[in-house]
Amino acid sequence: MKILLLGKNGQVGWELQRSLAPLGNLLALDRHSQPECGDLANPEGIAKTVDDFKPDVIVNAAAYTAVDKAESETELARVINADAPAALAEAAKRQGAWLVHYSTDYVFDGSGETPWREDDAVNPLSVYGKTKLAGELAIRQSGCLHLIFRTSWVYAARGNNFAKTMLRLAREREQLSVISDQAGAPTGAELLADVTAHAIRVAISRNDLSGLYHLVAGGETSWFDYADHVLDVARHSGVQLKLPENALQAIPTSQYPTPAQRPLNSRLSTAKLTGSFGLHLPDWQVGVDRMLAEILEK
Repeated sequence: MKILLLGKNGQVGWELQRSLAPLGNLLALDRHSQPECGDLANPEGIAKTVDDFKPDVIVNAAAYTAVDKAESETELARVINADAPAALAEAAKRQGAWLVHYSTDYVFDGSGETPWREDDAVNPLSVYGKTKLAGELAIRQSGCLHLIFRTSWVYAARGNNFAKTMLRLAREREQLSVISDQAGAPTGAELLADVTAHAIRVAISRNDLSGLYHLVAGGETSWFDYADHVLDVARHSGVQLKLPENALQAIPTSQYPTPAQRPLNSRLSTAKLTGSFGLHLPDWQVGVDRMLAEILEK
């Protein structure tokens, strides 16, 4: 099997290099790669890469993810999140290849408290959400074989993440406020990569599995409870924090305005994914605790 991976140095892409390697001949690219083009800002270039390499599977782990910046960089966000996936889908269709692509809970408006299903009505609130939805639709309309995984609250031990930010601030401050009215499931890049590899192995001979799936860790939490968990684990690990115990303050989203509107309900139902691929998705704390064990050792 020949696999083309785009976005190899991102949080998910880095883990995918590990999980996809045993499946076959892996060509992993980022936007700086030469001579092959791996830059999603150049849709024609990445389509040519597909035509030249002729992969059996394309995994697109690259995206424009600067949610607030997208409000002012609309065109660049559209090219990377919508035009590039469309070009990849058309190239995949030409080659008879599978296209694996990642999307987001931001395609929903975040209303209600029920976990979103794949067939629920979409209504993105931000430029980021709108461009990611456009990418989804382009892939689905192309007729190529595809696995689209919507996920949320992605983190990894490598690079920046919410837990690292909370630990840094708790070392520096005696007061800290975190949003408490947004709900979701922190989902590790490692889990995304492992589930992706499993899904490819199963789907490669099952065209009926082509489609859209929700992929997040089990359970749910708020950003406030997520932060509280991180700081509790840190204290029990002997980390010295300036922030006193029980000093973390819960605030509503309305007290922390941002250029892009965030969905309050980021819960995603994973019943379709687990049923189709025979998977069990561990609770979010399992992955977070493993990540914390890694970063707190450093």
